[in-house]
Amino acid sequence: MTLNVELPADPEHVIGLLDRVGYVLDETLATSVFLMLQLEKPLLLEGPSGVGKTELAQALADALGTELIRLQCYEGLDVNSAVYEWNYQKQLLAIRMEEHASGTHSLETRQQQIFGESYLLERPLLKAIRASVQSPVLLIDEVDRSDEEFEAFLLEVLSAFQISIPEMGTVRATHRPLVLLTSNRTRELSDALKRRCLYYWMSYPEASRERAILHKQLPGISEALAEQTVHCVQALRDVRLSKAPGVAETLDWAQALLALQKTRLDAETFERTLGCVLKASEDQDAVRGLGVGSFLLDQAA
Repeated sequence: MTLNVELPADPEHVIGLLDRVGYVLDETLATSVFLMLQLEKPLLLEGPSGVGKTELAQALADALGTELIRLQCYEGLDVNSAVYEWNYQKQLLAIRMEEHASGTHSLETRQQQIFGESYLLERPLLKAIRASVQSPVLLIDEVDRSDEEFEAFLLEVLSAFQISIPEMGTVRATHRPLVLLTSNRTRELSDALKRRCLYYWMSYPEASRERAILHKQLPGISEALAEQTVHCVQALRDVRLSKAPGVAETLDWAQALLALQKTRLDAETFERTLGCVLKASEDQDAVRGLGVGSFLLDQAA
């Protein structure tokens, strides 16, 4: 089993590669990504939503010129949705055609035929394991939303990069996938899963990096508007809110201001565009009730 991608030489090389595809990261995260590639171990990214965990997987796939395969986790996720299932309708049709044709094949032969490759539906995990040309980036997104039973199933995949299919045997990876797991920490993950991964806590970026992200994603934004927008978002994160704004909301807000052809964020625009940065009505009411908008604008002036 090999890792079939061209690896960066050092963390600085990682920063450069991802910068070319529009993703800004600091040296600490770049080091974690570099070690993930060099040690061929999964990387578990935990942190609040909207800080760029999922986007890192797409950026890494783009930078390395390989495929991104994403498994979105949710409560009740099972093997059929995550790994594989059989095309039962096609199997039933084949059985009926065999019966109408008065086929003479033995029961064992017919079973081998209907449980063959042409009837197998690959889901994300099996697709990543069976990648034959190049190591893909496998994103297991929001793994904390899955239940403990599915988390336990992942241990075989992350340990040996193989999957057992009762009708076909064990499928082993030819090219080891590059695995990123993300978690918003809605529940604590097991120690067994964490032992199989490198770990990085992805928090909200400092102001300078958040401005750099804005300039990278929105090249037309002025330095003054970028600084004012980031200052306001960073200050809002210090307010007691049910859902603090992430980098995604910062980008939404800045894009809205550019669409409105604003060069500065004034009190009226702050009020009218608050839904771009605060996505819960109670948070908007709290900010309005505290008069935070005027305060933030005064501080950012």
